[in-house]
Amino acid sequence: MAKMMYRDAVVSTIAAEMERDPNVVVLGEDVVGGMGTAGGPEAIGGIWSTSTGLYGRFGQDRVIDTPISESAIVGAAAGLALAGKRPVAELMFADFIGVSLDQIWNQIGKFRYMFGGKTKCPVVIRMAYGAGFNAAAQHSQSVHQILTGMPGLKVVMPSTPADVAGLLRQAIRDDDPVIFLEHKALYATTGEVPDDPDFVIPFGHARLTRAGEDVTIVSSGLLLGFCEAVADRLANEGIGCDVIDLRTTSPLDEEAILDSVEVTGRLVVVDEAPPRCGLAADLCALAANKAFSSLKAPPQAVTPPHTPIPFARELESAYLPSAEKIEAAVRKVLNWR
Repeated sequence: MAKMMYRDAVVSTIAAEMERDPNVVVLGEDVVGGMGTAGGPEAIGGIWSTSTGLYGRFGQDRVIDTPISESAIVGAAAGLALAGKRPVAELMFADFIGVSLDQIWNQIGKFRYMFGGKTKCPVVIRMAYGAGFNAAAQHSQSVHQILTGMPGLKVVMPSTPADVAGLLRQAIRDDDPVIFLEHKALYATTGEVPDDPDFVIPFGHARLTRAGEDVTIVSSGLLLGFCEAVADRLANEGIGCDVIDLRTTSPLDEEAILDSVEVTGRLVVVDEAPPRCGLAADLCALAANKAFSSLKAPPQAVTPPHTPIPFARELESAYLPSAEKIEAAVRKVLNWR
C-alpha cells in the first residue's frame, strides 16, 4: 500500500478512473490553472490542489475550466451524464451549493425516478466543506444535513485517504448522483491507500474504528479523529467506546449504529452541522425509535450552536465541537441517573 495525503488520494483516484473509462470528465472553477496563477495551465490544479496533473494527462476536452457559476457547472454535469458521460464536477466551497440547488435537488436527484428508471445520471459533485480555517460564515459550513435530506442523492463523507480512494472510485462508477464532501482540514492528512485499481468501498457500510461496550460514539469527517482521541483516553480509565465512522449519510448504515447501541445502551453523536433539523438529531431519534429498550441514558448530540460560523479565531474554536465537549457528553451518558 502507498502512503499519501488525503488530497493526493483524490487526484490519483480521479486520474485512475479517467484512464480506465474515457467517459469520465472533470469540470469546475480553476480545476486547470488555479486562480489565474502565472505559469499557464496546471499552475496548481485548483485552490485545493485536487486536480493537479489531470490537464496535462487528459487535455482540455476532459478537464474543463468553467465560469464562476455553480449553477452552470452542475447543469453542465447533468447534461453530460444524461448524454452518457461520467462527470466529476467540483464546487470550490460547499457553501455555494445553494446557487445550484435547483439543478441538484429538483433535477439530478429526480431524473431516474421521474423517468421510470429509463435513464441514469451518474454525476459526482465534489466539494470542500468545514470550519477551522477562519474563513467566516460563507466559506466554512457543513451542508451534508441539507443534502442528506434530499431523496435521490447519495452523500459521502470520507475521513481517511483510503476511504477517499475506495468511496470516490465507487462514486465515479455509480449510476446515481453522488455528493462527495471533503473536509478542508483533512486535505494534508496522510494514510495508507490500497494499490488495487478496483478497490471500492460500497456505500452504506460504516466503519468501526474503536471497539468497546460502554458507549457508542458516531461521527464522520474531521471530527472522527476527535472521537477516536477521546475513546483512546477513556480506554486508559477502563471505559470502552465503540467509535463508528458513518462514511456515508445517505445511504445510512442504521444496522451498525443500532447493533452497537443495543450492546452499549448509550449513544453520543458528534457532527459539525448546526443542531436544528440536523444529522445528529436524526441519529438520536433513530436510537430512540428503534433501540429504546436498550438505552440506559438519553442520546446526546455534540454539535455547534445554531448560529452562523464566527470569523474570529477564538470564537470559531468555541463554536466547533471539541475533544473536551465530546468527552463531557460521554461522561454524561455514563453517569446518567
